Amino acid sequence: MTNSTRKILVTSALPYANGSIHLGHLLEYIQTDIWVRFQKSRGHQCTYVCADDAHGTAIMLRAEKEGRSPEDQIAAVKAEHEADFAAFQIGFDNFHSTHSEENRELSAQIYTRLRDKGHIAVRSIKQAFDPEKEIFLADRYIKGDCPKCSTPDQYGDNCEACGATYSPAELKNPYSTISGATPVEKESEHYFFKLQDFDAFLKEWTRSGTLQPEIANKLAEWLDSGLQEWDISRDAPYFGFEIPDAPGKYFYVWLDAPIGYMASFKNLCNSDAGQARGLNFDDYWKVGSDAEVYHFIGKDIVNFHALFWPAMLTAAEYRTPTAVNAHGFVTVNGAKMSKSRGTFIKARTYLNHLNPTYLRYYFAAKLGSSVDDFDLNLEDFVQRANTDLVNKLVNIASRTANFVFKAGGKLSDSCAEPAMVQEFIDAGEQIAAHYEARDFGKAMKDIMALADRANEYIQEKAPWAMNKEEGRQQEVIDVCSVALNLFRQLMTYLTPVLPELAEKTCQFMNLDDLNWESRSNILLGHDINKFQPMLARAEMDKVTAILEETQTELAIENGEEPAAASNANASKESKKQDKKKKSKGPELREDGNEVIADTIEFPDFAKVDLRVARIIKADHVEGAEKLLQLTLDIGNGETRNVFSGIKAAYKPEDLEGKLTIMVANLAPRKMKFGLSEGMVLAAGPGGSEIYLLEPNEGSQPGMRVM
Repeated sequence: MTNSTRKILVTSALPYANGSIHLGHLLEYIQTDIWVRFQKSRGHQCTYVCADDAHGTAIMLRAEKEGRSPEDQIAAVKAEHEADFAAFQIGFDNFHSTHSEENRELSAQIYTRLRDKGHIAVRSIKQAFDPEKEIFLADRYIKGDCPKCSTPDQYGDNCEACGATYSPAELKNPYSTISGATPVEKESEHYFFKLQDFDAFLKEWTRSGTLQPEIANKLAEWLDSGLQEWDISRDAPYFGFEIPDAPGKYFYVWLDAPIGYMASFKNLCNSDAGQARGLNFDDYWKVGSDAEVYHFIGKDIVNFHALFWPAMLTAAEYRTPTAVNAHGFVTVNGAKMSKSRGTFIKARTYLNHLNPTYLRYYFAAKLGSSVDDFDLNLEDFVQRANTDLVNKLVNIASRTANFVFKAGGKLSDSCAEPAMVQEFIDAGEQIAAHYEARDFGKAMKDIMALADRANEYIQEKAPWAMNKEEGRQQEVIDVCSVALNLFRQLMTYLTPVLPELAEKTCQFMNLDDLNWESRSNILLGHDINKFQPMLARAEMDKVTAILEETQTELAIENGEEPAAASNANASKESKKQDKKKKSKGPELREDGNEVIADTIEFPDFAKVDLRVARIIKADHVEGAEKLLQLTLDIGNGETRNVFSGIKAAYKPEDLEGKLTIMVANLAPRKMKFGLSEGMVLAAGPGGSEIYLLEPNEGSQPGMRVM
């Protein structure tokens, strides 16, 4: 139970407005969103803000290349980012841009306070300069031969071949990656934040519990070696904010980027939505505020968030964050995300093929509170999504809901297993503790252990068998009501992770919401709606399609012909040959029986989704000599219409109620009689000798046959 309402402000690192969101980014936003949704479910006033990081040379150059203004460029990318985030159910309360008036004002204010307190130094430095483009060059815009091993095309700060570090001036045969010109050295006046002024403060702050121990230990290396001044200025041309009283000088992007958190929140506070919620900027950012402020970031940007940022805030007389939570990098199949391997997967590419629910759950199942790297194993990803979400979780409702709905759609007035339901309710406190500590993997483990208990209960009671016995119908409803109450408990715990599935649960179970405290109330005499399919199985061929599309995108980006296009003709020819083979019919042995088909691998067989189905209706088809029209119950409340050539062997009335096997993922076929949505399995030579395959009793509609 929560004792009091907390005021919490949460941010994620700002995505750069120069490219698409990819799966590496999504780990952080999903992690943050889960934690925020959990806090909101507990009744706290939790606000989640973010923004596009919209400044810098890279954005200026890309806009120039595409022939539009930087403002148009960042607006287009922002729209793309917001669409991707929404599709992955990332619930920002406000998503803004660092190129905003709020950020301009706050950046100028904070800088001025630093300057007036003597924390800004000004001096001239020498930098590489592109004489053709007339622009100063950051290290990443200079390439040349490594001064140590002579490997060509190495960046201006380190060699990827031998690992050497150096300055751009040490490169052999240097050139600008922007124009190709040879850089020259040029002097320019720069502005510096005197970070060393905050040495004592930062040594105490980084050990105050605001950081994970691993991060605090890493930063201690910086602090022990002595802090240096931080260059916070860039020369024109540059897309960003001009430094007050310094014409032609601009804030370095990393000065105004974290201030973007404050700016996005201020934008929300000043909006109608913010005012309706009573949000006040000073309540959260003033020194001594009782509100909580949390940053979720990747470990690669810790120095900006845990050294520069708290020092700036303190100097400018603002509060510092309650905690900075860092996470590790995302690897795919044990290796660094790579464009060449097809594993640098964009959010949109994933969405073209798979449900985001799978990824949200997989991330949650493997996330802890440490900064360890996170491996997205694609086979494990598919297996875990199917095992945990489809076979365990959704299966609880799909196995029991129809019994209740067919009996009037009302849960029992009394609970047949009060101790068991209470056990599920009590488990919520430990699960909540895991969520609070960001140990989502532990929470998912506990939840799935409860799901196993629920499925064991259903299997033990076997309501499908009870339902065939006269006089046990109320017992069936009692058992199924317990199961659905357990399902509701599980979905309450999973709502922060699976918001889309939670919405479907609310619709099915006729609930307003699944907030954390509502779990204490057992649903008795409660009306439910007809169960509808909630989540299909994840398929490995969809993952393969994602990887192939990613490689195609890379090829197009590099100006190459996509492999799919180059193989198109071969694919067409292969399909032609397949058609020819099919047209000849099956090959026969000397005795007249069919020859066994060519050997296939298990992954090929696994692509065929065979399901147990119950024939709930069978009809003659007017105008068809061989066909019967079958209405099939395939579980999860889903029915399919199938036309089958079994009329010579079966009367419609003899089929109704029978179990059979169908191919559930066969492409629908449009016939003159209607749409056939699959195929039932039968054996025999044909005519009256057709034998419909029937699974043993105990099998239930929707069960997969493997």
